[in-house]
Amino acid sequence: MLVTNSQTDFFVDGGKIRGIQAELAGQFVQQLNRGFKRESNRIFVQFIPVEFHQLIPALLAGKGDVVAAFLTINDERSRQVQFSSGKMLDHDEVVVAHKDAPALESIEDLSGKSIYVLKSSSYLAHLQGLNQSFVKLGLAPIDIVSADKRLLTEDILELVNAGIVQYTICDDFKVNLWQRVLANIKVYDDITIAKDQHVGWATRKKSPELEQALNKFVKRAEKGSLIGNVLFERYLNNTVWIDNPTHQTERAKLSELMVLFEKYGSQYGFDPLALAAQGYQESKLDQSRVSHRGAIGIMQVLPTTAKDPKVNIDNIEELENNIHAAAKYLHFIQQRYYSSPDISPWNQRLFTWAAYNAGPANVTRLRNAAARKGYDENVWFGNVEVMAAYMISREPIRYVANIHKYYTAYRLLEQREMQRVQALEAQVESQ
Repeated sequence: MLVTNSQTDFFVDGGKIRGIQAELAGQFVQQLNRGFKRESNRIFVQFIPVEFHQLIPALLAGKGDVVAAFLTINDERSRQVQFSSGKMLDHDEVVVAHKDAPALESIEDLSGKSIYVLKSSSYLAHLQGLNQSFVKLGLAPIDIVSADKRLLTEDILELVNAGIVQYTICDDFKVNLWQRVLANIKVYDDITIAKDQHVGWATRKKSPELEQALNKFVKRAEKGSLIGNVLFERYLNNTVWIDNPTHQTERAKLSELMVLFEKYGSQYGFDPLALAAQGYQESKLDQSRVSHRGAIGIMQVLPTTAKDPKVNIDNIEELENNIHAAAKYLHFIQQRYYSSPDISPWNQRLFTWAAYNAGPANVTRLRNAAARKGYDENVWFGNVEVMAAYMISREPIRYVANIHKYYTAYRLLEQREMQRVQALEAQVESQ
């Protein structure tokens, strides 16, 4: 079963598989094995986590037999794969905004607005269709922005909640759950870009027995059923939410600290915004924080790490020294363990973050195990991170994923500021 690592659909915590899709899969396998007493006759499920945009390509490549995700059924996807009955969840695709974004009265008010959506989502095609109708009406098209492919719709909702993104599109059943805990989003139930959509699991075409079994199962797992209601409620309440790294007070902190992040990021070849994002994950940029293990300051540096000859930075209780020690240690980790040209620069950074959290020796162990299991030992997301959940805990997965989210947030803010400056310059030139 092909799944996506998400805060509601599928995750591994301390070696235990959890999530809506994981538990639905468990129910499905129970149905398949009903009546089989001998162990050798039973079917067992193996989960293959991939990124969202890889679900259908991985299915077609034979890397899995079922896409266990709530995929919207549309013509393009149906030409490639066979969906289950499509009645698992009926839904509309609705507009979601930050509470302080300019209010919308009708769908035409989306004209000229920037809307962030997943590149491979059904939302993209529906927005493109809406733009065609806007052109016919003489309205400015929507600025459709494809989000980072490593993010999911729920990640974008969190960015909207944080005020980083003003508008997005979401399935109503999903956002109606998330708005219970994301206080700063506004859901426009009456402004839809697509109505009466269906989602379902997918298989390769010409798999009649599997298709029949899935169709039988999804009737038991439809929204409103006991299974559906229990699972949605359970994973809503257990979700770990992104903090807001761009709140006004947090932005003030960041502005003051960026001089140091830029200084030592430049000195040790580490993106200053990546350092800032890591600092936010470690301490919410609070130099006074001390962990139960004795880690100190913004970057939560251990005194033993600071004293190590490879770092050798004193007085990490002082702000600048704390950032200096962390940047120097990150540089050492990356150069010592992950500088191979076989590892992309982006994955070098991800592995460095993971090693900062879990230790280089543990990450080496994870990479070796990933290679034995057929994963790419040089790629973190969807590969080595899978082994982390089984062999260590979910902590390094959350750690790296959260920093990635904060880094995305800071980059979006930087881009927005650049656009604002460019607009001001253009206005001056036009005078």
